[in-house]
Amino acid sequence: MKAAWYETLGPAETVLTVGDIPTPTPAPGEVLVRLAASGINPSDVKKRAGWHGGALEFPRIVPHSDGAGVIEAVGDGVPLDRIGQHVWVYNAQWERPNGTAAEYVALPAALAVPLPDGVGFEEGACLGIPACTAHYAVTGDGPVEGRTVLVQGGAGAVGFYAVQMAALSGATVIATVSSPEKAAIARAGGAHHTVDYKRDDVGAAVLDLTGGAGVDHIVEVDLGANIATDTALLKRRGSVAAYSSTSRPRFEFDYYGFGYKGARLRFVQVYILTEAERRTAVADLTRWMTAGRLRHRVAEAIPLDAIAEAHHRLEAGGVTGNIVVTC
Repeated sequence: MKAAWYETLGPAETVLTVGDIPTPTPAPGEVLVRLAASGINPSDVKKRAGWHGGALEFPRIVPHSDGAGVIEAVGDGVPLDRIGQHVWVYNAQWERPNGTAAEYVALPAALAVPLPDGVGFEEGACLGIPACTAHYAVTGDGPVEGRTVLVQGGAGAVGFYAVQMAALSGATVIATVSSPEKAAIARAGGAHHTVDYKRDDVGAAVLDLTGGAGVDHIVEVDLGANIATDTALLKRRGSVAAYSSTSRPRFEFDYYGFGYKGARLRFVQVYILTEAERRTAVADLTRWMTAGRLRHRVAEAIPLDAIAEAHHRLEAGGVTGNIVVTC
């Protein structure tokens, strides 16, 4: 099969190779998916670049955890009627060498989720990490119905899903954005209010929008950069669900400013959600998509042969939506 892979860490154009490798065979409990699209996430490019340090997990890595396609074969113990299903897949490359940047991927059957009618493969490839992260970040600290939720970075890949999920769950949603164009995106996703963090004082603006009350819950894209603002805006017994801190991985934390509020700080790691948390996310995503209420944003679809360029586009920033690789 055709695939992209790397055997050393480094720049995309240096370490990524596109060529032929053996097509996998599904093991017991697995399915073989003929991929149509592969989703790229920041964690994929960071891992390939060696951003976290350390060595390769496997001698050869086919990157990317998310994708969508058609089940072509099943391993022992998997119902034969799954063959032919259109599915979206997630966690494909988590603790395994072969991800979705290929024509085929074999993975546990539970990680290949039926794709509702009307949702295309490129849209399905957007789900995985962004949508499951957003779901747990919004719902992991309890129901948000009737509450005020602040989504930092509400036009990003995770943030756009988080805005939608919070709004669909009955919350009043405030989203921070970096431009009028991104404000329009967040509002299209259901945000009731937007704040331009490049132009406005986020803390003052959110307090004004809430009549000085602050917010009940925060979905946080860059904890180190925003921790002081988050601490100031949280109501008593509020919560922060942080899924990244790229600009400031190490930072000072005001324990008493946060702690006296009895607030909760949760770190969201989508790869290690419990089975129950995954089932809940999949059920909600399926319900919303079946009803036509969950929107996706495919920024670009780039052929597998140009995967290095796709990685560059994501690393360069400025992309609004998800980049997918067509397989």
